[in-house]
Amino acid sequence: MTMSTALTELLGVRHPIVLAPMGGSAGGALAAAVSRAGGLGLLGGGYGDRAWLERELPIVAEGTDEPWGVGFLTWAVEAEAVEQALEFGPAAVMLSFGDPGPYADRIRRSGAVLIVQVTDVEEAERAVDAGADVVVAQGSESGGHGARRGRSTLPFVPLVVDLVSPVPVLAAGGIADGRGVAAALALGAAGALIGTRFQASAEALVDPAISRAIVEGRGQDTERNTVLDLARGASWPTDKYAARTLGHPYLDRWRGRETELAGDAEARRAYQDDVARGVIPPLPIWAGEGVDLITDLPPAADLVATLAAQAEEALARAGKQRPGHCYAPRHGETRVGRGSRRAGDAGHRSGDG
Repeated sequence: MTMSTALTELLGVRHPIVLAPMGGSAGGALAAAVSRAGGLGLLGGGYGDRAWLERELPIVAEGTDEPWGVGFLTWAVEAEAVEQALEFGPAAVMLSFGDPGPYADRIRRSGAVLIVQVTDVEEAERAVDAGADVVVAQGSESGGHGARRGRSTLPFVPLVVDLVSPVPVLAAGGIADGRGVAAALALGAAGALIGTRFQASAEALVDPAISRAIVEGRGQDTERNTVLDLARGASWPTDKYAARTLGHPYLDRWRGRETELAGDAEARRAYQDDVARGVIPPLPIWAGEGVDLITDLPPAADLVATLAAQAEEALARAGKQRPGHCYAPRHGETRVGRGSRRAGDAGHRSGDG
C-alpha cells in the first residue's frame, strides 16, 4: 500500500518518508536500504569529505535502482564535493544551513531535485528564490543541528506550507514513528524527513554505544546547545545554529559558560585528550525529542514499512476510514473517502504543500 503525495509523485517513490542526510551516519548502505524499501534515502555528505564520499557514493548508487539522493551542509561544502556527488546521478540533492544560491543552478541543471532545509521564514523565502523544488521545514524538536531559536514543528510546518506553496514541503523535527508521519501530512506537508529514528537502525554508521544510548534515551534529556561544537573546535556558525544532543559531561561542565569556552584553547585540547583516552565518545549523541519512541534497532527496510503502515493506520483513525481507503491529500484539496473537494469549498486549508 502506498500514500500518494506531491513528494512521491515528484520523485517516483512509494512512501513520503525521507532519510535525513545525517553527516557520517547516513552512509550508502542505509540510504540504499531506505530507497529500496520505497522511501527516499539521502546520503549524509555533510562537509563534503572527499574520501568518505568516494567510499559511500558507490555503495548507494550500486545498491539500489530506486531514487536516492545526497545532502550537504551548505555553509561548509565546496563545489567540488557537489560535483563529485552529481557524477553518480542522484535523484535529489539536499542543502541545509546556509545560502543554497551558489549551488542551486548546477544541481537543477543536472536533473536532480533540489531540496532545501529551512529553519525560519527568511530561509524559506530564500529557498524559493533559489529555485528549491522541495522545502524542508525543520522544527526545533529535531536532533542534531538546527536553529538556536527555532520554532516547534507543529506551528512551523503549516506556516512554511502556506508561505512556499505550491512547492512541496517536508516536515522535520520530533518525527519518530508513523503517527508523526501522519501528523506531518495532516499539517499540509508532502512527507516527513526523519533522522534520529533512522540513526537507530541496523545499517546506520554509528557506534553500537550510540545506538544503545538512543534506544535508552529520553526526550527530556535532550538539549539544544553550542557547548559541544565549541569544545570540539567545530566551525559551525554558533551565532545561528545549535545542536540538540543527549547529555554529555562537557555540556554539564560548560553550560552557561559558552563565551569562556570559546576563548579557552586549553579546554578544547582537554576535550580532544578525553576523546583519545576514551573518557568521552568521539562525537556527541545527536538525538531529537522523539527519542523516547525509539525502542529497537531494526533493518531500515522494516522501519520504512512500519512507518508507512503506522501512518496509514493513523490517518485512517483520524478520518474514520478503513486503512485500505486511506491516502494523503494533495495541495489545496481535502479528500474524504473516494471523493474530494477543494480546500476553499471545505472552508480551510489542506494538502501536501
